[in-house]
Amino acid sequence: MGNLLEILHKEVVPAEGCTEPIAVAYAVSLAAELLEEEITGIQLHLSGNIIKNAMGVGIPGTGQTGLPIAAALGAVVGRSHKELEILSGLTQNELKLANDLLDRKLLKVEIMDTPEKLYIEAQVKTENHTATAILAKEHTNIEYLALDGKKVTPKKSKADCGKPGLSDTEAYEGSVDRIFEFISTVPNSDLSFLLEGARMNKAISDEGLRGDYGLQVGKKMNQQSAVNLFGNDVANRIIAATAAASDARMDGSAMPVMTTAGSGNQGIACTLPVISLAELLGKDEETLARALALSNLVTVHIKHYIGRLSPLCGSGIAGGVGANSGIIYLMGGSLEQIKHGIQNTIASLSGMICDGANSTCALKISTSTNTAIQAATLAMNNIAPTTKDGVIFEEVEDTIRNMERLVQEGLGDTDKTILNIMLSKGGAK
Repeated sequence: MGNLLEILHKEVVPAEGCTEPIAVAYAVSLAAELLEEEITGIQLHLSGNIIKNAMGVGIPGTGQTGLPIAAALGAVVGRSHKELEILSGLTQNELKLANDLLDRKLLKVEIMDTPEKLYIEAQVKTENHTATAILAKEHTNIEYLALDGKKVTPKKSKADCGKPGLSDTEAYEGSVDRIFEFISTVPNSDLSFLLEGARMNKAISDEGLRGDYGLQVGKKMNQQSAVNLFGNDVANRIIAATAAASDARMDGSAMPVMTTAGSGNQGIACTLPVISLAELLGKDEETLARALALSNLVTVHIKHYIGRLSPLCGSGIAGGVGANSGIIYLMGGSLEQIKHGIQNTIASLSGMICDGANSTCALKISTSTNTAIQAATLAMNNIAPTTKDGVIFEEVEDTIRNMERLVQEGLGDTDKTILNIMLSKGGAK
């Protein structure tokens, strides 16, 4: 599975705001920074998955939702070097400039007919020049950057600095066995950076439990009242803490999140159940770091087959399976029990669809966290589905690979259908 420590450093990175609209802001910024004259137009060509995941999500520091304000901010902030933290430190003057740009009707958005699920093409124009930036496959992967059709060499991505050019197959295909061996033997000092991510995600969880964000899934589950059927047991405290982080993030909190495999919600889904359980069990930092390495790497492994963007909910399925693995590790489970947990979780969650980034992500994440806990409990009792059951195969790697087959063969038109339903709503833009 390539160098697993390199994969962790590449795939576990901070971001402020939902990664799809933030990636749009990043692409626009890359192009805008090549221009010196006043901007006269911005044209976006986007894959359907980008539009689906950017329509309904809050943009940090703006009180607004969706692609337009994200794209406009990219044109004015001028700090593409921050990549997915490009809106960090947003000022009121920058927000005013962005809204002025939108008021001038300079932004046009079109769906791009492309097989690439993650595709962002931003053309920024002035009276005399046109700059173009194309991101594809990954949120910060610059495939093309040009001024007036002449290619410009982009600065190297932070995520790629010092990393070998591993292909997808070399880097991400592998096995749960190898992941477990790695997290069991890697020097603890090499994993210490994951604890910073834990502190980051715990902070936004606490913010979600305090504030009135989104649907308040986590906050209301955490409050004890006559209309709350959830108790104050360990499971519900973990579920509430995890959902609350998504509540805050989807509603535009300006707090950063440590992402996993290109998604903040995936980072939340695969880490916060592990962080919360480690705290409740009084585990030390080394045990937590190893559990987080396991949960993140299992999530990345499964995302390789589901796809970077997908008709399936990566946060719920990949994040839920990753969380399940980390939970079992904290409970003292064996490699075989971790495999049981993966089988249990996939059997429960494999049909969860993605209908874009929005407030209901917290609902999906609460469901997946509950499933991860349930699946871990069964796994610790050595219970798992068999080859007689649905998409489950005897070998866990075959079951994981079935997720790719499900997406490619079974759900080919699902994304298009979901997006059409979303666009059919009155007032949808």
